[in-house]
Amino acid sequence: MPSYRAPRGTRDLLPEVRAGFSRLEGIARSLAARYGYREMEIPLFEQTAVFERGIGEATDVVEKELFRIAPRTEDSESWALRPEATAGIVRAFVQHGMQTLPQPVKLTVVGPMFRYDRPQAGRYRQFWQWDAEVIGDPGPAVDAEVIEMGRRFYVEAGVPDVQVLINSIGDAACRPAYLETLKAYFSRHAAELPELERRRLELNPLRLLDSKDPAMAALVAAAPRISDHLCEACAAHFESVRAHLDACGVPYRIESTLVRGLDYYARTAFEFYRRGAEGQQQALGGGGRYDGLVELLGGRATPAIGFALGLDRVLLALEEVGAETVTEAPPLAVVAGADPADTVSRLRVASLLRAEGLSVRAELAPRKLGRQLETASKEHAHFAVIIGDELAEGNVQLKDLEAGTQRLVPLADLARELARASKSHHHG
Repeated sequence: MPSYRAPRGTRDLLPEVRAGFSRLEGIARSLAARYGYREMEIPLFEQTAVFERGIGEATDVVEKELFRIAPRTEDSESWALRPEATAGIVRAFVQHGMQTLPQPVKLTVVGPMFRYDRPQAGRYRQFWQWDAEVIGDPGPAVDAEVIEMGRRFYVEAGVPDVQVLINSIGDAACRPAYLETLKAYFSRHAAELPELERRRLELNPLRLLDSKDPAMAALVAAAPRISDHLCEACAAHFESVRAHLDACGVPYRIESTLVRGLDYYARTAFEFYRRGAEGQQQALGGGGRYDGLVELLGGRATPAIGFALGLDRVLLALEEVGAETVTEAPPLAVVAGADPADTVSRLRVASLLRAEGLSVRAELAPRKLGRQLETASKEHAHFAVIIGDELAEGNVQLKDLEAGTQRLVPLADLARELARASKSHHHG
């Protein structure tokens, strides 16, 4: 048994799994470019206050799931690994003066996040997300565009039956009165509340609607609905979001208990689920509007909306529906040699082909030609470039491993021949 293992709740993305992640990342980056987003990177860790202030101290993320980093004695700052990307992106937006850029600013990040969560199917302590943020547009049209882009990601990834759940959680004008109503309701049932939820009742009763405790299900279902308490502006905004979704042909369902788990949301909130798999632990991704976060992190008041879509969850969903597994692309060709010892010629020819942009592997072990070709076939290479005595006259043998044919090709024409074959051949 190995002495060392990956930490509990993490896993190694072996090549056969990484290929699936690369495909999803490619779809995300393609969509982001089509919708006008600019990719950026933020640190894997931030000052703890960025998350405590931005996400909210009375959230599961900060209370139970934050990976805090123990600083060295000479460091006075407290840090934590990023549990999500929005707070870090907004911190960067403020720090680098992006409010002076033409608005809105569309930013995207793809990468790992960290939460000290209880490991289970689809939930890892290191997990991957595609995050997209639009900062500087208060209108309902951009809300619908963000939701439509998120749903399109699942369509292009091949996840079937993904539905959109939406809600409005009001704003600073109407939510305080609703929170008082909600607090009064849950206070009447205080004896039935789990200990954690009793504490949240005092800090932020909205969090109770987001509770993952099964004992809360009946109470949450009977709780007052925020849709009955929206101010005129929030109600109009939500109605316009729905009209824009209808215009784009995006099907959705209004979910009155959907509040998301983070404090910075306002007005539009949304989540993506596979139909029939709705539940706290089954969301494929989600997001919402957070018009107060930029100001909270030191900027001037700026509206914003965004989402985070979990790539791990998508791979799991594809596995559950029996989608074809994405594999690494095999090499177009393997350079082999009749003389097992002549690795110099094999490496030289492979280097020439790689310089032309071709995917080529060189056989650098001193093995007999039969073994070299056997390995190339197992790798599903399309061609074998066989170096023999013909090289002295500037020629090599090009063997089509799939068709079983072989012909003499001038070395000067080899790259062109392989490039033409590469365009007409589809691996996997």
